[in-house]
Amino acid sequence: MPGRTILLTITAILDGPCHRVLRVGTAMMLAIALLAPQLSLAAPSNTNARAAAPVRKRKPPAVKTVSPPIVLAEETAQTVRSEAASRMIAWVAAAHDNGKLPYVVIDKQAATLFLFSAKGDFLGEAPVLLGIGIGDDSSPGVGAKSLEEIGPAERTTPAGRFIAKFGRALGRQRVLWVDYTNSVALHAVITTHKAEHRVERLLSPTPDDNRISFGCINVGTSFYSKKLRPLFQRKGGMVYILPDTKSLDEVFPRVRLLPYLDTVASR
Repeated sequence: MPGRTILLTITAILDGPCHRVLRVGTAMMLAIALLAPQLSLAAPSNTNARAAAPVRKRKPPAVKTVSPPIVLAEETAQTVRSEAASRMIAWVAAAHDNGKLPYVVIDKQAATLFLFSAKGDFLGEAPVLLGIGIGDDSSPGVGAKSLEEIGPAERTTPAGRFIAKFGRALGRQRVLWVDYTNSVALHAVITTHKAEHRVERLLSPTPDDNRISFGCINVGTSFYSKKLRPLFQRKGGMVYILPDTKSLDEVFPRVRLLPYLDTVASR
């Protein structure tokens, strides 16, 4: 090869003792000068390659789609409360009648239960099933009768103020006893008798078909197990049941004091 011959010639010329220092640097400079044209010819040119490469268009950023949040039934706006329910709820909060216990207010005409913490915080509402009989009092001695002995007119859910606590019922089931003497309890909906369609009655949009029980108060299983039972499990709580036929003031005379309680609270 020409380059190798040139290097050998340069090395022979500079191979003298007096040129020992100079020969290395000079030889390298001459070698680079002679080999540079050949290296430049052998090296591929990148200029044409870059020019020939297609121009890639930048993709626009992907647009992220956000699905709307799923709203549970319990998170929707609360139903319109009746005047009686609004008065009752306001009175319990103003008078602190519940003491240090959680409480529920049950509007029988609307077949709706309102749940509150011991501090009066609203925790949710749910439809309920009630006694098939229309009335605000329990029949005398109804608690001592078997279910077969209780007539339709006696199957009422009594109105009033009750201190409710958990206890045993038939079949070793624990229920929230509202009126133990008259066998009135608050528990999850019963699905034993399919012909009664109790779950369907709870899910119906009107309270017209919510009268089916012997007097007990049935609520949806999820609401009962996740909200109501944990709140009442330890110490129980207060249950206020609004009347069917009587006036609110007749069953709860102290509700008449609500305007005066509001006046005192505003001072």
